[in-house]
Amino acid sequence: MSYQDKNAETIDRWVAEGWEWGIPVSHEEYLSAKEGKWQVLLTPTKPVPHEWFGDIKGKKLLGLASGGGQQIPIFSALGAKCTVLDYSKAQIDSEIAVAKREGYTAEFVRADMTKPLPFDDGQFDIIFHPVSNCYIEEVEPVFRECYRVLKKGGIFLAGLDNGFNYVFDDGDESTVKNSLPFNPLKDPDLMRRLVEWDDGVQFSHTIEEQIGGQLKAGFVLTDIYEDYNAEGLLSEKHIPTFIATRAIKK
Repeated sequence: MSYQDKNAETIDRWVAEGWEWGIPVSHEEYLSAKEGKWQVLLTPTKPVPHEWFGDIKGKKLLGLASGGGQQIPIFSALGAKCTVLDYSKAQIDSEIAVAKREGYTAEFVRADMTKPLPFDDGQFDIIFHPVSNCYIEEVEPVFRECYRVLKKGGIFLAGLDNGFNYVFDDGDESTVKNSLPFNPLKDPDLMRRLVEWDDGVQFSHTIEEQIGGQLKAGFVLTDIYEDYNAEGLLSEKHIPTFIATRAIKK
């Protein structure tokens, strides 16, 4: 089994167990979005500024690794023409269930984002990519594909893990345990511990890879903010562990 398949299987199980990123929005939240009251997350706690999107109505929007029924229903309520791609069947199933519940249409694609995206060049106005590249080994090919499938002037919104969480063992943020980069495919002991913790197969990535990778793909960075874990010692000490970026295709 590839690590990508292993992660899809793991996330399917997490969703069944009530994973917070697999709980769809409520009917009330959907109705509030239709009334202009809404927020979405690229990172764990800080809502994305509305001005990062511009006018969403009528725009073709791709939710990349964005399944689970949390963001696409909001964008659909705002009038976007949405496509969601995710490799977890459970996350795609949640998207389909919410769309049926609320009566909107969207395109649902179960696919692996480490492979070429199954879309035409210049197909989308906006790509919304919440924190998820911590589950893939190489991020720069994803950025190149995002650049390809965006229209000229299109917006790429990404949530990124800055890697700091990976220097600690699971559940213990008091002592530095691991070196970076964190790559279990190159360290059997890391893989063993991830299996024990039921954390899937995760990877750290540098700022050079994640922001530099966007720039190498051709994007122009227009805004950025940091965010924090929702709980734990790093959150209590106000140590940022995530970054959100807004970039455009010139």
